[in-house]
Amino acid sequence: MFAELACSLRVLVASLSVCVVVYGSAVLGVACVCAPWTRQGSLLERDGVVIGSELVAQRFTRPEYVWPRPSAVDYAADASGGSNLSPAGGRLRARVAAELARLDATSARPAPAELVLASGSGLDPDLGIDAARWQAARVAQARGVPVERVLEVVDATSRALGPGSDTRLVNVLRLDLALDAAFPMPDARR
Repeated sequence: MFAELACSLRVLVASLSVCVVVYGSAVLGVACVCAPWTRQGSLLERDGVVIGSELVAQRFTRPEYVWPRPSAVDYAADASGGSNLSPAGGRLRARVAAELARLDATSARPAPAELVLASGSGLDPDLGIDAARWQAARVAQARGVPVERVLEVVDATSRALGPGSDTRLVNVLRLDLALDAAFPMPDARR
């Protein structure tokens, strides 16, 4: 019996060594070489202080900032997930109505769908350029600059979805940092 236990322990140690230590080290090594920026969480800093990750959405509520998509998980990076609310249910309609009211959307100026519906993960850091441009008037008014100047920053920070794609995205955190750099606000808090 002792021999069987010793054999099982050797197999366990060998398996853990290969599956955890060797495999984990290999994946980390490949990440260090191929994607050094993302392996550290794509953290962005302002004045030497980490203010967020380029890969995870965070709440912006002040009018001088572009706001991300709503989050079903309240932007909690440790609780990624969608709401799973049914379009037939009243809770989703109530949430959409609240978002439309927050955005001051009207039938004459309807909000893009991605500004009222949460993403599947609840943490999507990007917006389509149309959703970012839709918010430009509010941002320009809050910053006291012409809307055309805000649109220039939005366009300058956008990127194509992929090679040959006409779809353009903006990273909300990067865009808001670019807005702060272009049009500084006193006491710039998120």
